[in-house]
Amino acid sequence: MYRKTLSYYATLLYRNFSAFTSDRLQQFGLNYGLLFFIVYIGKKPNCTPSELTKELALDWGHSQRCITRLVSDGFITKEKSGRHYLLNLTEHGQEAFEAAHRIFFDWDDRFMTNLTAKEKERLLALLEKATERIPHHVRND
Repeated sequence: MYRKTLSYYATLLYRNFSAFTSDRLQQFGLNYGLLFFIVYIGKKPNCTPSELTKELALDWGHSQRCITRLVSDGFITKEKSGRHYLLNLTEHGQEAFEAAHRIFFDWDDRFMTNLTAKEKERLLALLEKATERIPHHVRND
């Protein structure tokens, strides 16, 4: 007997969210992978590349390539401040941040249309409990 698992549903949700996100960010020339860079920098202005890399649990080389791309595409600035570089959104980046941030709420609204308010609350509470053991730097709370 085939039994469905949390990982099965997580994969379905991931694929759907990724496609939804890519479709919505296409107007900015962004993809799903860059979404979290824009959101993180938008929420943490003046962060350093090393802070971003650590908090998003990324490989240093990958992170630097993405930062370089976002700078060259005009989404963020990378300015030297003492011994560190500081990352900030440009005006274009701020527009992308607002759209990217909105994606999470829009997808939830679209995905959970068949759930009551109480069911949504319960589902999110259970998922929060299920992810408690995931390290903070991976969850990016």
